[in-house]
Amino acid sequence: MTWVPDVLDGFEQTTLTLPDALDGPVEVVVVRKRTSLTTTAGVLYVHGFVDYFFQTHLADFYEQQGLRFYAVDLRRHGRSLRDHQQPNTIRDIDELLADVTAALGVMADDGIDWTLLNGHSTGGLVAVVFAARGVGREHVDAVLLNSPFLDMNLPAWQERILEPVLAAVGKVAPGLKLPGLSTVYGESMHVSHHGDWDFDQRWKPVAGFPTRAGWFRAIHLAQAEVEQGLHIDVPVLLLHAARSAWPKQWAPDVATADIVLDVADMQRLGPGLGSKVEVAAVDGGVHDLVLSAPAAQAMTFELMAAWLGRIRA
Repeated sequence: MTWVPDVLDGFEQTTLTLPDALDGPVEVVVVRKRTSLTTTAGVLYVHGFVDYFFQTHLADFYEQQGLRFYAVDLRRHGRSLRDHQQPNTIRDIDELLADVTAALGVMADDGIDWTLLNGHSTGGLVAVVFAARGVGREHVDAVLLNSPFLDMNLPAWQERILEPVLAAVGKVAPGLKLPGLSTVYGESMHVSHHGDWDFDQRWKPVAGFPTRAGWFRAIHLAQAEVEQGLHIDVPVLLLHAARSAWPKQWAPDVATADIVLDVADMQRLGPGLGSKVEVAAVDGGVHDLVLSAPAAQAMTFELMAAWLGRIRA
């Protein structure tokens, strides 16, 4: 396995070749933080939709907790996106589960024998389905969820009537473009607009990537698994913002709410993930809690550190 310098200072990456998909060759990039730690405990970070790993301060936090840090850029996302692929799309959640399996194999080759799976948003959905039935799930010792995408953020009547219709369309016309995501969240995050973060807009454009019907179907079916209960038997911590908001345009209060998902869905579905689930709210948090304003970010890391201390005691 060959490691080369990553685009982020202090990190390196390796590229894995996985079996071809319907759209051709698949490569998945795993990133790790260069470290002097010799521990055999580690964390694998799984990002969300229209996302990739860039949160270096999250890696610093985990290193301070004594965990070696790894992240996977899922197929068709970030570092793993190839010219022949539609950005961020999938036909089945199992595609992304395979990426996690491969990344865990990299960690095992590095000697990691205690693993925390940390998923954000769609990565949180991937993490819980993986922990329930993924190949290699026995190597996951705990799961930490940052605003997981457990349900569509739609009005109840749309979830009841429109969502199944769109999922059915996704079976016969998977490449069909659906209405795009709001730009407000991206604008609230990036330094070129109203935010504090400088991420690569080739991989995480403020305007997002098109949502495809096949992706919608894959997420719908994975969320149906969550709705039925997953019976994860390792400790799970689910963190979410204290409130959600649905702004049409940017305003200062978007910096203190989840404007992507409905936190009520996380509160409702979280306890059904397993037998050792803890759920906590972060006052003033945004959708990606580790990108929140300083006070909310600090609260997020305090909750994470306290939980890690409890489960690893």
